[in-house]
Amino acid sequence: MVLDAKRTAPVIAAGAGKKRRRPVVSQLLLTVVTLLFLAPLIWMVLSSLKSSGEIFQTPPKLFGSSPQWRNYPDALNYLPFVRFLLNTLFVSLAGTLIVLVTSGMSAYAFARLKFRGREQLFLVYLGTLMVPQEVVVIPMFLLMRYFGWVNTFQALILPWAFTAFGTFLLRQFFLTVPNELEESARIDGAGHWRILTQIIAPIAAPAFAVLAVFTFISYWNSFLWPLIITNDTSTTTVSLGLNLFLGQNGQEWGLLMAAATVSMAPTALLVLVLQRYLVAGIALSGLGGR
Repeated sequence: MVLDAKRTAPVIAAGAGKKRRRPVVSQLLLTVVTLLFLAPLIWMVLSSLKSSGEIFQTPPKLFGSSPQWRNYPDALNYLPFVRFLLNTLFVSLAGTLIVLVTSGMSAYAFARLKFRGREQLFLVYLGTLMVPQEVVVIPMFLLMRYFGWVNTFQALILPWAFTAFGTFLLRQFFLTVPNELEESARIDGAGHWRILTQIIAPIAAPAFAVLAVFTFISYWNSFLWPLIITNDTSTTTVSLGLNLFLGQNGQEWGLLMAAATVSMAPTALLVLVLQRYLVAGIALSGLGGR
């Protein structure tokens, strides 16, 4: 027995060493991948503090001779960029709120209510996800023009405020909520609206957070639809503002980089604030690769 213990000890030690090395290798690989993804963002932020000549300097340098902090106020003042930011913030917040409400109600109907043709209707609803936005922008524009909504905020918000993706995401989460909670609420006299708002919605907060982030970023980064439906600075969004900035002052790349950095800040802040809910929501709503 003593000899067996002496023989197996090196094997156990070797296995433990391999287990220790595996997390280290994984962490190194994840760090390299993270840096690759962050490299363009880091270069953008550093370029926003350089002059235009230093941005295209050969060989390239990470830092300029002196930080050009005035690029930020100059970028905000050259165009009504603050107005563009406020327009985009309003459109993104309003659109996200409507998506959360409509997706929550439709997801509850598909997950909890029993009616004839529910599964078939849900498949048809999901089928709309396969239709690219480029296919529907022309009919949507004609409809907005018929309503007289060209150059209005409602035209920027409402056409994309009813999404099958949000319904699918929340429905998958609602299906994981035990039926016993709903049955006990019915015994206490609760109706569908109360069950949704006071029982299921609080439990599904992580899924709502995931949907809120995805929707907010989608509205914030939207370019094609605002380009088609707006032609006035009173409703111009950030994405169009950056394009307009490049067209009017294409040589001042430092100002453009500063404006791009400012426009990225709200979405980055939202992700950081809701990071804890995002991890839980992705893991529990069926998007975690399970």
